[in-house]
Amino acid sequence: MPPTLTLKSGTAWADAWQRCLTVAPEAFRDDRVLNLWNAAWQADGRALPAVSPVDGTPVAGPPRLDRATARQAVRAALDQHRAWRHVPLPERRARVAATLDALAEHRDLLALLLVWEIGKPWRLARADVDRAVDGVRWYVDGIDAMLDGRAPLDGPVSNIASWNYPMSVLVHALLVQALAGNAVVAKTPTDGGVACLTLATALAAREGIPVTLVSGSGGELSEALVRAPEIGCVSFVGGRDTGAAVATAVADLGKRHILEQEGLNTWGVWNFSDWETLSATVPKLFDYGKQRCTAYPRFVVQRSLFDAFLAAYLPAVRTLRTGHPLAVEHPDDPYPALDFGPVINAAKAKELHDQVAEAIDRGAVPLHRGTPADARFLPGQDTSAYVQPVTLLNPPRSSPLHHAEPFGPVDTIVLVDTEAELLAAMNASNGALVATLSTDERATFDRLAPHIRAFKIGHGVPRSRGDRDELFGGFGASWRGAFVGGDLLVRAVTRGPAGERLPGNFPDHQLVPRAT
Repeated sequence: MPPTLTLKSGTAWADAWQRCLTVAPEAFRDDRVLNLWNAAWQADGRALPAVSPVDGTPVAGPPRLDRATARQAVRAALDQHRAWRHVPLPERRARVAATLDALAEHRDLLALLLVWEIGKPWRLARADVDRAVDGVRWYVDGIDAMLDGRAPLDGPVSNIASWNYPMSVLVHALLVQALAGNAVVAKTPTDGGVACLTLATALAAREGIPVTLVSGSGGELSEALVRAPEIGCVSFVGGRDTGAAVATAVADLGKRHILEQEGLNTWGVWNFSDWETLSATVPKLFDYGKQRCTAYPRFVVQRSLFDAFLAAYLPAVRTLRTGHPLAVEHPDDPYPALDFGPVINAAKAKELHDQVAEAIDRGAVPLHRGTPADARFLPGQDTSAYVQPVTLLNPPRSSPLHHAEPFGPVDTIVLVDTEAELLAAMNASNGALVATLSTDERATFDRLAPHIRAFKIGHGVPRSRGDRDELFGGFGASWRGAFVGGDLLVRAVTRGPAGERLPGNFPDHQLVPRAT
């Protein structure tokens, strides 16, 4: 019998919340978080109930503002922007550096909030915090050269981001944008991360960073956060449907924009034999249950290699470790080493279960299905947000799993016979952020890779967003507006010489830097 598990000592949601009240009492009140605008924490907005995907524990919900209050917040951010843009760079650098020190000091609390709010295992939650801090430090050290001949935008940068990387994507972007001389506005993701973002924002605000943090529905706040004339740039990370609406709005207004959207990232296997390396890589591709914009949910495999592929893939996927991210055998044990915990909520879990069942009903072949018995759970806990790993062969074209990113631990495999079929299958979603081609011959990779519609392409290795000087963007419908990463992130949120054409996908031009 498996051992009976218990919650690791000191990691309950109540423990984390009490620490938030102690560390940042100005931003947390009783059982709710506050909005930050006009340089003050505001007890406004209607706080919605929320539960943790980990086990259904009630957690703090986002205090949703109405449209009129959001407009006031944006107008106040413009006043902050007009003052901040004249603050000398050495002072801006010092304030951002002090914020990074504070984030590092409270690293474990920020990580614990990520565990409870979005279900990240401890290892990945700490990595999210560390990537934010280390990444912004790189900009602090090199910002002088990046800002040479450049000036802040005419208005604040508005940030609308998905829930999966609150620190290493959203907080990272906010601090670099502020370092470049802009006030920043951020909307908390509806699905999770509000307490973590509130704590991080409180630490930044204490150091004088001009940040606004508001909550609300996208439809209610889009007029203020996207269309308002005060906004100098819109930075968006999310799905294609919402991104398309944002893209239409910013194009109509001629507004600076950075829109990172989803795409079906694919891993091709062609004339390949290094199965040991592939087998070792497969579990890593399931980090955080593939709830990443750079996850690989689709394998495109040469039919003649399918038996060898399965011999490498199936033993690897059977090693995946899932369950409650804080469940241990003894209260003082180390955090469990898991590949992933729950998906973001029970509704998403049901959607994935339904999509898998429908795909099988229409002809997909199930090759692997994990079972709850393989997972680590507390006795009697709510497991409605958990999805065990699934692998399907040949999902039908009518299934969303054929053409869209599932954003969960579901792999699909498509078999091909020719190089033309390989490329067509790898380009199924009209553009992607990353792709990989596993092939033995470098000449074959060099010949096929230019025809794969992804911004970054790995030769037998996964690609990611990257940090520091690594560029990031997307091809086709996966990206609109300015590319980021390295000095491109600073260029995207500053003004350069008259007539400057930024690298990116814009309505009037496409300029693609070399991604390494």
